[in-house]
Amino acid sequence: MNMDKLLKQAQKMQAQMSIAKEDLAKTIIEGEAGGGVVKAKVNGNGEVLSISISPEVVNPNDVDMLEDLILSALKEAFSKSKDVADKSMSSITGGMGRNPGWI
Repeated sequence: MNMDKLLKQAQKMQAQMSIAKEDLAKTIIEGEAGGGVVKAKVNGNGEVLSISISPEVVNPNDVDMLEDLILSALKEAFSKSKDVADKSMSSITGGMGRNPGWI
């Protein structure tokens, strides 16, 4: 394989990865905990977009439970987001690894 062809392939892959990263930024993934009383939304780039908490779960005498629910919802959302990003990048890189700029 000559260098020109290799360079063109690398440039094409870089352009595809840039588009994929833009698409991932628009992709919203939701994680939830406690049967949906706490929900976290992140995008495919691993950025937290929002957290929603049902009023009935807010108990000033049990803040630890609420913290655990928030953490669980975020972990689920991030895990799903990572899976989405891995699949997107894998389709471009042929499985060479996910986007190193993600979290």
